[in-house]
Amino acid sequence: MTKKRDLRIVFMGTPDFAVATLKALLNNGYNVVGIITAPDRPAGRGQKLRASAVKQFALKHNLNILQPKNLKAETFIEELSSLNANLQIIVAFRMLPKVVWQMPKYGTFNLHASLLPDYRGAAPIHWAIINDETKTGVTTFFIDEKIDTGAIILSNDAIIEKATTVGELHDDLMTIGSELVIKTLKLIESDSVSTTIQPQSKDLKTAYKLNRDNCKIDWSQSIDTIYNKIRGLNPFPTAWCYLDNKDDELLMVKLYAIEKHIYSHKHPNGLIIASKDQLRVACEGGYINIKEIQLPGKRKMDVKPLLNGFQFSELAKLL
Repeated sequence: MTKKRDLRIVFMGTPDFAVATLKALLNNGYNVVGIITAPDRPAGRGQKLRASAVKQFALKHNLNILQPKNLKAETFIEELSSLNANLQIIVAFRMLPKVVWQMPKYGTFNLHASLLPDYRGAAPIHWAIINDETKTGVTTFFIDEKIDTGAIILSNDAIIEKATTVGELHDDLMTIGSELVIKTLKLIESDSVSTTIQPQSKDLKTAYKLNRDNCKIDWSQSIDTIYNKIRGLNPFPTAWCYLDNKDDELLMVKLYAIEKHIYSHKHPNGLIIASKDQLRVACEGGYINIKEIQLPGKRKMDVKPLLNGFQFSELAKLL
């Protein structure tokens, strides 16, 4: 019987997505000798410093935490080296310099929320839904010089239902991913890892970083394209557009829960059809029925109470 390797793990991650994996490591008895996470950042109206989700979890479990601003800084490299880790695990962190990912004896592997090589990049969960995929998954791979291109260790599929939002898929992949990391660790422990080199192709789908421009709704697009974009950005960072209520100024609104209704009509794209309990928007191929919306300076709310107090012009449009 092969003797198991004695793993000393450094874990790097920042958001909630990474916490599930860190929790799984502790629950399975792995020796986590250090946590690397982002520095505290101002948040909220008061702009008070807020610790990352990973730091908050690590503090509760008395783990050793480092929060470097510069991953190439000599002081950080010395601190990292002093932990004597022989394996590093990366979940939703940032790109590492070679001096960092090459440091441990057994390598550095990453958990990525797609079935690589498709959807390399910053927002794989969002783009899978925006592009109307029916399947995605998670992948573990050893890090190399480029982003998400290293040799694949393991992967696991996940089905995307027609009404799935990015929030729901995020939570599913968070759980599936944490389980895949444990399976990957067992292979590394027993020195039985077999990797697959990612294929080279020009036709790969990319998970571009989300920004204000690519989160804006274009009401001239088809109903399916609009529907997929809104659910692919719900609840974060959220699809948005302008409301022209025939007042003095356009209002920036965010859309959350929606339904789509395929229907032949002659209304112009973006026209709002409001009733006592329903808010529909015309687009190519039907109507988007808005269930939750956020107006400027307000919280997200159900449209029914909104319709009781907000007057939509008969010519109101979303732009």
